[in-house]
Amino acid sequence: MIPDFRKMLTQREYDFLRENEHLGKRIMLLGLSGSYGYGTNREGSDVDFRGVALQRPSDLLGLTEFEQYVDSGTDTVVYGFNKLVRLLMECNPNCCEILGLTRDKYLILSSLGKELINQQGLFLSKSAIKSFGGYASAQLRRLQNAIARDALSQPEREKHILNSVKNALEDFNRKSSWGDLGGIRLYIDQAVTPQMETEIFVDANYQHLPLREYNSMMDTMQCVVREYDRVGHRNHKKDANHLNKHAMHLVRLLMTGADILNKHRIITCRVEELPLLMNIRNGMYMREDGTMSPEFFEILDMYERKFDEAAAQTTLPERPDMEKIGAFVEHINRCAIMEE
Repeated sequence: MIPDFRKMLTQREYDFLRENEHLGKRIMLLGLSGSYGYGTNREGSDVDFRGVALQRPSDLLGLTEFEQYVDSGTDTVVYGFNKLVRLLMECNPNCCEILGLTRDKYLILSSLGKELINQQGLFLSKSAIKSFGGYASAQLRRLQNAIARDALSQPEREKHILNSVKNALEDFNRKSSWGDLGGIRLYIDQAVTPQMETEIFVDANYQHLPLREYNSMMDTMQCVVREYDRVGHRNHKKDANHLNKHAMHLVRLLMTGADILNKHRIITCRVEELPLLMNIRNGMYMREDGTMSPEFFEILDMYERKFDEAAAQTTLPERPDMEKIGAFVEHINRCAIMEE
C-alpha cells in the first residue's frame, strides 16, 4: 500500500517544513526521493523527501548563510538554491534526480520551482560522464565486495578489497591537484591482526600536504572497507536484499546517465525499464549461493556499453554555460528578495 504522502507532510514530525525560517513559503519544490522517486518501491520502503528552498535576503545581501536543512528523523533534505546550483553544475546524481521526477511525485512545487525544472538543461554537461559513471563504479565496488564475501577465502577477499581501494584512490586522485606532494603505497602482507592470514598495509610519504586533503583521501579508502565490513556482518537474508538493491541502482544509474548524455534530459523514474529494475531488486538474478548470475552481468555489460556510447557521442558541452546559468540564478535570487 502506497502511503498518502501529502497527509504525511501535515503530521507533527514534518512541522519543520512550515516552521523553520529557511523553509516554509521559501520552498521552491519538495519531491519524493529514493525508491518512491525512482518507482522501485516495495512494501515497507522508506519514504525520503528532497527539495530546494530560496535563499533569504540576508543570505544574499547580509551575513547569514543557508546551505541545506537536514532532518534525519524523516530523512528529508532541503538544499538552498545556490548550493543546489553548484551541485547541478557538477551533474551530481543525487541533485539531478530532484529535477527529473514525474509531476505527481512533487508534493510542493512553486512557480519558481517549475522554472528550475524547465531550465534543467542549463546545468547538463559532459561532467555527467564522470559523475554518473563514478557513482556507478562505486555501486559496482559495493556489489563486488558483497559477492566476494561469500565466494572467496579471506586472503582472496583481501586482494579483492585492495583492488577496490586502489580504484577508489585513483578516482580521488583524478579530482585532486596535489599528486606531486608525495605518494601512497598499498600492498598485502602477512597479517598482524588476529584471525586474518593476510591484510592490507599502507606506506605513505607526503610533504606539506593539507591535513583536510589527507583526511579526505583516507575517508575515501576507508569507505570501501567500511562498506565491505557492513555487508560482511549482515544476516544472509538482509545481505541478499542489499546486494540486489545495489545491483538495481547500478543499472539505474547507467540508464539515467545515458539519457542525460543522449537526450539531454533527466529521467528519474524509469517507467519503461521498471520491470527489469524490479526483477533485479526482487532477486531474479541472484543465485542460491548468494552471488549474482551471469545473466545479470550480461545486462550490466549492455548498459555499460550504452553509457560508453552515449559518452562518446554526446553533444553536451564540456562545461555548462556560466553566463546563462548566472543570468538564471540572478533572476531567481531577485525574485527571492522581492517576494520577501
